[in-house]
Amino acid sequence: MKRFQPALITFALLAVIVPVRAALPPDPFLWLENKDGAQALQWVRAQSARTLPILTRDPHYANMYAEALKIAQATDRIAFPRTIRGEIYNFWQDATHVRGIWRKASLASYRSPQPAWTTVLDLDALATAEHANWVWKGANCVEPQETRCLVNLSDGGEDAVTIREFDLTTDTFVPDGFVLDRQKQDVAWLDENTLLVSRAWEPGEVTASGYAYDVRELKRGQPLSSATQLYKGQPTDVSVRAFVAVDGQGHQAAIVDRGVTFFTSEERILTPNGLEQLNVPQKLEMDGLAGGRLLIKLNQSWNAGGKSFAAGSLVQVPLAQALADPRNLKPQSVYAPGPRDTLDGVDTTKNDLILTVYQNVRGRAFIYAPSGAGWKVHALKIPDMSSVSVADTNLQNDAIFFDVASFLRATTLYYSDASTASVSEVKSLPPRFDAAKDVVEQHEATSRDGTKIPYFLVRPKNMRFNGGNPTFLTAYGGFLISSTPSYLGTIGKLWLERGGVYVLGNIRGGGEFGPAWHDAGLKTHRQRIYDDFYAIGKDLVARHITDPRHLGISGGSNGGLLMGVEFTQHPEMWNAVQIAVPLLDMLRYEKIQAGASWVAEYGSVSDPAVRAFWEKTSPYQNLKPGVKYPEPYIWTTTKDDRVGPQHARKFAAKLAAMHVPYLFYEVLEGGHGSGANLKESAKTTALGWTYFAMKLLK
Repeated sequence: MKRFQPALITFALLAVIVPVRAALPPDPFLWLENKDGAQALQWVRAQSARTLPILTRDPHYANMYAEALKIAQATDRIAFPRTIRGEIYNFWQDATHVRGIWRKASLASYRSPQPAWTTVLDLDALATAEHANWVWKGANCVEPQETRCLVNLSDGGEDAVTIREFDLTTDTFVPDGFVLDRQKQDVAWLDENTLLVSRAWEPGEVTASGYAYDVRELKRGQPLSSATQLYKGQPTDVSVRAFVAVDGQGHQAAIVDRGVTFFTSEERILTPNGLEQLNVPQKLEMDGLAGGRLLIKLNQSWNAGGKSFAAGSLVQVPLAQALADPRNLKPQSVYAPGPRDTLDGVDTTKNDLILTVYQNVRGRAFIYAPSGAGWKVHALKIPDMSSVSVADTNLQNDAIFFDVASFLRATTLYYSDASTASVSEVKSLPPRFDAAKDVVEQHEATSRDGTKIPYFLVRPKNMRFNGGNPTFLTAYGGFLISSTPSYLGTIGKLWLERGGVYVLGNIRGGGEFGPAWHDAGLKTHRQRIYDDFYAIGKDLVARHITDPRHLGISGGSNGGLLMGVEFTQHPEMWNAVQIAVPLLDMLRYEKIQAGASWVAEYGSVSDPAVRAFWEKTSPYQNLKPGVKYPEPYIWTTTKDDRVGPQHARKFAAKLAAMHVPYLFYEVLEGGHGSGANLKESAKTTALGWTYFAMKLLK
């Protein structure tokens, strides 16, 4: 015992000089963290039963729900294509197919006004036959043959999936084919008879984030217990998974990605000598294979092969070199960003690359055609103030489907032949609202530290600058995710047509201006993100667009955390706050669902500096008695196995204990989203916009 006394004495002396932080009081609402517990679900049902009549009996709701459902179930929607063996596949939901169908048509038929579709898989019929609540989570097809696919089926929309092998030549599940029971898991085809599978091979063998860290090779006909281990990470990792990149010339690269944190990883490549680590930076994205060249997007600077590459660049490494000597790579530049640019997407055809880029948050698209050791660049014509994304490419030819969306112009799908850079319109979404009366502008607000923060403003052309216009402001601000223009179909019908103003902020934490824009708001620097959002609100008031009485804000997931902070830090600034599928208890987020995976974004409260930051910033802990808060609308989903409903529940319960008015609704299904089917999604949408109409359209 004596050996510990000096340390105790030293601590006692330090305590005189440095005050010890007072312990937080016990959390009275921990019982609501039992996601599926009987007591918690009883509370949830009571809360939803109290809230739903308030919103559904409002005069706005019935019409808003009808409008939202009509748009969601419209048969003239664009279901974006996926080319498989020369045919067009997509997934479709409507009033008849509530859960949806996977279907196909010929390319010529797809480009016609009325395609002739053939159903490949009917999820409604499958769910009925199996007494299951299946939600489509996509299909992963073996390349280049593409005759077999792994279909991912989710129970109610959760991230965990059941995986079954499907035969595209017979449109049936493969008898005695690959079947992987329900888990959070990742699977890649090594060849048509071999899978690389990342899953919990033993019960509970997952990382603290809830993801697998053991990749094994599974042969056709093998039981899971006989799969050969390829690589096993550590329980402290975020996750470990495998993927296989294939190009149009038949080259293949099998990569094992060890996610050390959410943003850092180690990459290992399967060589003739076995699995070997690639000597690449930890902050990167492996973006596939083209012409025998590995494509790597850098989220940090890299000095290699005697050259320097800036963060945000795209580089190439010859696959043969990576296989022969993975420790001594000699990358070459493909793309380098300007100061207000960010590389958004990298896609490949048989011979070419397609890069989508944002310049001051305005979408651009470029075809990179091989030219010797480099690339010849062709720009595609894209309307300004738009976003652009590649909807589909394939390795059999140089065809590209890409879509362009802007706030007021309905989304349009284009077809291009990369070899000629020709562009033709395939189909356009019919207008969902009258956009002729509105205009789009881009402005900048000045954050507290002087940084210029861009935002988009969509307003009536004849709007009076009287400071009283009902205004909806949203942003995300996290995980390197950019907020870009998108068609405001439902929002236009439910909000803009009623005279509302829409604002989208491009705050730090996102990827709008590359990795540095994101990194500026990491961990204990997150107050910059919250200051950016508040600055946009202040700028809207300064421009006499709105005032706090008519200003509402909304965000989901990480954006829900943003809303919680704005709610607690600036309650006087907003009259309506929608907090959707949020994180709110940042002192316990690492213990809830997949929270531990986000330590690289938010920091760990085991770090004293991080804990001190969140103690003064975490929305749940910073609700204070006696403060005049606006009445928020908080909603979440029971089936959310990513963020989890626990945050929203506890926040609402604390408001109730403080006698602060609030609205709370929990969707029983739908995963980390708004519902498991179109009707539930339309209902959730209508409830939210009814709330804003109640608060701001008075």
